[in-house]
Amino acid sequence: MRQNSKHLILGASGQIGSVLTTELRKKYGASAVIASDIKIPKKESSQMGLFVQIDATSYDALQNVVQKYNVSTVYLMAAMLSANAENYPSKAWDLNMSSLFNVLNLAKDGFIKYVFWPSSIAVFGPSSPKINVPQSTIMEPTTVYGISKLSGERWCAYYNKKYGIDVRSLRFPGLIGWQSSPGGGTTDYAVDIFYKAVAHQPFECFLAENTALPMMYMDDAIRAVIELMETDSKKIKVRSSYNLGALSFTPKTLYESLLPLFPNFEIKYTPDFRQEIAESWPESIDDSSARNDWDWQPQFDLKRMVDDMCYNLRNK
Repeated sequence: MRQNSKHLILGASGQIGSVLTTELRKKYGASAVIASDIKIPKKESSQMGLFVQIDATSYDALQNVVQKYNVSTVYLMAAMLSANAENYPSKAWDLNMSSLFNVLNLAKDGFIKYVFWPSSIAVFGPSSPKINVPQSTIMEPTTVYGISKLSGERWCAYYNKKYGIDVRSLRFPGLIGWQSSPGGGTTDYAVDIFYKAVAHQPFECFLAENTALPMMYMDDAIRAVIELMETDSKKIKVRSSYNLGALSFTPKTLYESLLPLFPNFEIKYTPDFRQEIAESWPESIDDSSARNDWDWQPQFDLKRMVDDMCYNLRNK
């Protein structure tokens, strides 16, 4: 479906965007995938393909790049994550919403055909169900990040209904990957803990030991994006954002899963302001809509994820 398309990744230097860029280039070829970010990466991400510096909050800048390189598909990965957004609410809202409007309007104006935009479990709030939260339910987020993501979901659905824009989205759980360092999210303890374990350093966890949250290995998350974007549009029934599930565990469970590999690994729990954010989110996800509509299936369980993370970090 996208073999002859040009793909533009906005926020290609981020936690998800960097991995997505690599995988899209493997699949479609380096010349078909343009990486972009507001900052030029220290380690040049254009080694395997083109990198363009873009401010995603500038419509004109986006339009120029889209037209210059004949882009048909945009992946909007640029965003300010949950913990950082609480410290800079106005900046977070401006980045998260202005960039989305720009991309949706590029599609409305006929410059691009397909849009991917990531949502998050942050759209849920204390009034949402905690266990197996369904696709459609009460959503009253209490964080800046969650408010922006819920607003974005409604705008995606609106642009699809009113203008016929082919926009697709996933509500990501916490993502765990070895390719990049933690990026300011509430679930990033589950990335940092691996770095500390492999370095034989003690770990100070900013969440309480029994705080259960939905999680997913980065490999599954990237595969989900690609599979969703390659699905026939007639099968896409949710135009706000699909629930996406894989794993659910607590910091204590993750710590104990590392002990067989690192018997002397030590952990200390010192919950901070992110604990309140985590407690407003669900513990597990019902992603039956994604499974039914486009055959979503995660491949990594906890053990396989732990083994793969440790293997890759040791060799990084």
